[in-house]
Amino acid sequence: MEVDVLHQLAAILEQRKSADPGSSYVAKLYAGGMDLIRKKIGEEATEVVIAAGNEDDAALIHEVADLWFHSLVALSARNLGHEAVLAELGRRFGVSGIEEKASRRGQ
Repeated sequence: MEVDVLHQLAAILEQRKSADPGSSYVAKLYAGGMDLIRKKIGEEATEVVIAAGNEDDAALIHEVADLWFHSLVALSARNLGHEAVLAELGRRFGVSGIEEKASRRGQ
């Protein structure tokens, strides 16, 4: 079911690319370009950090959802999908975090 939500959201994000920025928050983000989208991701990441330091689980979940959402907008703006992120996470199974991070240093 969770993947269905991602597919549904991806379809909506794609539709919003041609929507009026005056009538759609996502269209407004697209119209603002990657600088606006990056700003929103930064704001949401900061809110996740703050929420993670508190005891309110619901607030943390809410902020992580906002961060994921804006990250998906960034992917969509670059014509990338959540499938690429899921594939990358899948690739990392069975690889220690230390090894995986070391492998990225050579990139």
